[in-house]
Amino acid sequence: MMAQTAAENQKTVLVIVGGSMAAIKAPSVLRRLRESGARVNAIATRAALAFVTELSLSTAADGPVGTDAAWFSPRPDALHLTLAKADAVVIVGASAELLAGAAGGHANELALATLLSVEGPVLWVPAMNAAMWHSRAVQANVTRLKDWGHHFLGPEVGAFGTRGEGAGLGRMAEPETIAAAVLAVLNPAAPRDLEGLKVVVSAGPTREYLDPVRFISNPSSGKMGFAVAEDARDRGAQVTLVTGPVGLADPPDMAVVRIESALELRDAVLGAAQTADIVVMTAAVADYRAAELKGEKQAKVAGDVSIHLTPNPDILAELGCEKGGRVLVGFAMETHAGVERAAAKAARKNADFILLNYPTQAGTAFGGDDNQVTLVRADGTHEDWPRTSKREVARRLLDEALRVRGARTS
Repeated sequence: MMAQTAAENQKTVLVIVGGSMAAIKAPSVLRRLRESGARVNAIATRAALAFVTELSLSTAADGPVGTDAAWFSPRPDALHLTLAKADAVVIVGASAELLAGAAGGHANELALATLLSVEGPVLWVPAMNAAMWHSRAVQANVTRLKDWGHHFLGPEVGAFGTRGEGAGLGRMAEPETIAAAVLAVLNPAAPRDLEGLKVVVSAGPTREYLDPVRFISNPSSGKMGFAVAEDARDRGAQVTLVTGPVGLADPPDMAVVRIESALELRDAVLGAAQTADIVVMTAAVADYRAAELKGEKQAKVAGDVSIHLTPNPDILAELGCEKGGRVLVGFAMETHAGVERAAAKAARKNADFILLNYPTQAGTAFGGDDNQVTLVRADGTHEDWPRTSKREVARRLLDEALRVRGARTS
């Protein structure tokens, strides 16, 4: 009976893939939506199949893909009406042609006929060059669709195309951002269970300069920390994100502090943590820095070179010494004996729990969009979480932080 109830509550998302080069990202969007628990159907326009294969889309959707060929094949139902029964529709890689067809009420292909028949919310994720996006025709169509209650995500500023088009406003949002936006559309009354709380998150790497042009660092992308900050914001928290040098744009509606070194990170985090309710340290802080920072670029010399390094401060331990009533969460990265080391770290640094991740595990290395972690407490108890998107890891992390906070204040 419980399984039947879960199936009944499962939301269906229809993903329409438009004729843009960004269509190659559509399988990732489909997979992320499925990981979030949604049932997914897909339609590929004729133009989309020039960029992405029907096989890759059907594999990601775990089901057949709606195409114009399938629409006109003998079948017992009207395919566009069947697919239109989705709880939400998202158009990935929405082209100027699709926008024009929808705004004009056209029904000459499966995607457009389906859009005419949907009753649920519609989210457009455009992808085109900047000149096309800014054209009066496209903007008129966007305005008309917005007037009808359709939602839009992006486009973003960034590089696009492969033939020297350069950068500008027109790049499609990333798959994890699209999936999160779809979930927000599906659940407009998402719980604001962090309302009134202050959350501090650290993210990304630090850079420890040896001289003005050389530094020690690591490949951390910052995506995990950004996911935590964004989930906390969406749940009503007042968020301060302290981030090292990463290639991610500042998330809106939160305070973002950009730093480079571990000492700068320490000052920013300790300052923000004074009034915080939850502190999450995902930053990959360099363990060492140069004992003496050279003021000029050092010339290359023949043979070996020795560099005198000195330890950086242990920021998590400092936070643990003056934790007070706040919840403190750390991250650990181990290649062996992970649970034992993470438990010892949590106890030694007075963290409420540690999320242990594995840099050498396939699919969860630096820079990826997924993560697989183990939640480890100081007493050695632990929970293995399945591989999933970093946004889902963030949600579960904050759920646990709230549980800890509730147990402490009850």
